[in-house]
Order: sequence, then structure tokens, then C-alpha cells
Amino acid sequence: MKKYWFVFCKTDIMLEKVGKDYTIPLSEEAPVTLHPWTHVLNVTPMEDGTEVKAVMIDQPITDNPLYEMCGLRPSFYHLSKELYLKAGKCHELLYWDNNTKFCGVCGAPMKMHTDISKRCTNCGKEVWPQLATAVIVLVHRGNEVLLVHARNFKTDFYGLVAGFVETGETLEEAVHREVKEETGIKIKNIRYFGSQPWPYPCGLMVGFNADYDGGDIHLQQSELSKGAWFTKDNLPTIPEPLSIARMILDDWINKTSI
Repeated sequence: MKKYWFVFCKTDIMLEKVGKDYTIPLSEEAPVTLHPWTHVLNVTPMEDGTEVKAVMIDQPITDNPLYEMCGLRPSFYHLSKELYLKAGKCHELLYWDNNTKFCGVCGAPMKMHTDISKRCTNCGKEVWPQLATAVIVLVHRGNEVLLVHARNFKTDFYGLVAGFVETGETLEEAVHREVKEETGIKIKNIRYFGSQPWPYPCGLMVGFNADYDGGDIHLQQSELSKGAWFTKDNLPTIPEPLSIARMILDDWINKTSI
């Protein structure tokens, strides 16, 4: 029976060329050489029941007319939404597998217990894949929105205020705290927008809208290099379509007249 093979080398995924298009290899046997030490993960099947396997290889596939390596993020523009989302899940599981080889309690080797859990071979401690939950928020002030440029952004685009949820706080508390810490302003009327898996490497982004409630912008210099209020007709470069940041912005743009 044919299976989808999600083959990664670090953060690059192997795509199969089909004319001018790309897909994920679908075959009975692995499209790459598997060694005795290669760990093949069983992943939740596709919606139509097709089995899914995930595997990490040591060296990228090159000079092969059938296959091409591609970063996970840009694969969004080459794969169907279903395959892209499944690729993200596979990458998260491979990342988890690579980072849980030994028990955090006693240091003994870990062994797969189920498809999504491991058990220590010595003390019996069990571990499961964990998500790093982050909030992201678009702050509104009349017909303006607050956009910021983080120091870790690789290009000159502006995004939304975002940050990780801390232990012991709600999502809403995290939104208030992140906006206050990073920009110095107060917000109110927080509204849930949606969520998105963010497998870079193991995140869950939870999106919100909120309204300005006072204060001047004072950027947290260790995190942000720029920040300002923008209207729909003077937007800077904004995030790519694959991100929930862009989804929230597009929703605002489509609902707002210039």
C-alpha cells in the first residue's frame, strides 16, 4: 500500500517534482535509503486514510531529477494546504524525537511507547510532544493599527505584537502583558481571532484583536527595533500569506475602507 513519505534534512523537506508542480513522495517503499539506525515515525494518516511516514536524513538529496529540497516555510507555496499542514506536523514530531533521546530524570535512553509518546527504559517516565504556545495581537486605534518590527526579523517587514504564554497565565493575560512589555501601551476589548500550528519548530499561535486604551509607544528595545500606527493606505511591508499575522491583517483590510 502506498504511503506519503515526509523526508526531512534538518528543516528542509524533500519534494517530488511532477511537471511544473510539486508534491510529497507517495510510494510503498521509502524514496530514500533507510539505515538500520534510521527512525521512521508513524504519523496520523491523511483524511482519505493514506498512511504517513516521517523520516530524518543526514544529507540533503541533490542532483536528482525527481526530487528537490525545500525549506518547510517556502513549501507552503508549492504544496496543497493539506500536505503543507501535514509536513508541519511531521517536522514537529521529528524535532521532538531528536530532542527526547534520553530521559530528563535519570538520563537513560528513551524508547517509543506509542506513535506519540516515549517511555524511559530505566525509570519509566513518559513524555509526549509539547507545544510552545504564543499569542499574537493586532491592536486597533480608530482606523489605525499598531505594527512592529522585531529585531529577529530577517527582512524589513512589520508584524504584530507577539510573545510566548508564561506559566500560570491565561491567553488574555498574556496578550495584555506582551503589549504592555513590548510597546508600553494599554489595551482593552480583546477578541479571539483564531489559531494556527506554527512548526518552527513546535509552536501554536493564538491570534487576537484588541483596542487601544491609552499610553504612548515605548518600544522594548531588546525585542523591537521599530513600531508605529498605520492606516490601510500607508501600510509597510507585511508578513507572508502563510502566517496568522497576515490572516488577521487581511481580515482587517477587507473589513475596513480607506
